[in-house]
Amino acid sequence: MKKLNRKIASSAIIAALYVVITLLMAPLSFGVIQLRLSELFNHLAAFNRRYILAVTMGVLIVNIFSPLGPIDMLFGTLGTLIGTTLTYVLAHKITNLFFKFMIATLCQMPGMFLVALEMHIYAKLPIFPTYWILALGEIASMLIGAVIVYLLSKKINFYE
Repeated sequence: MKKLNRKIASSAIIAALYVVITLLMAPLSFGVIQLRLSELFNHLAAFNRRYILAVTMGVLIVNIFSPLGPIDMLFGTLGTLIGTTLTYVLAHKITNLFFKFMIATLCQMPGMFLVALEMHIYAKLPIFPTYWILALGEIASMLIGAVIVYLLSKKINFYE
C-alpha cells in the first residue's frame, strides 16, 4: 500500500508541477508561439507509463485557463495523451537516454498538429504554418526539458 500511495503522490506532484510551471509562464504557454517548459514532463513517459496520466491530467487542468477554453481542454489534452502514450510504447525499453529523449520529443509532434487544427477551427489560422511554429516551440521546450530531466535522472529514479 505504501508503494501505491507513493506512486499516486508522485503522479499528483507531476500534474501539479505541470500546472504551476505553465501558469507561471502563461504569456509563453498559450497561443501560436508557445514555449511551455512544463512540456519537459513529457519525457517522463519514456521511463514509466504512470507519467502518461500524470502529465495528461496536468494539461487538462492548466488548459482550463487557456484563452481557447474547452476546445483547448479537448485538443490539447488529447494531443498530450497521444504523445505520451507513443513515448511510452516506443521508448520505455530503450536504455540510451539520448535516444529516449529524442523519441519523446518526436512523439509530441502529432499533438502539435491537433493544437494547430484547434487554432484553425477557433481562430481560422492556416493549419500548416501554425503547425510548424508550434512544432518548433515544442522541440525547443522538449530539448531544454531533456537536459533538465537528464540532470534530474542522476538523482531521481524515474523508472520506479
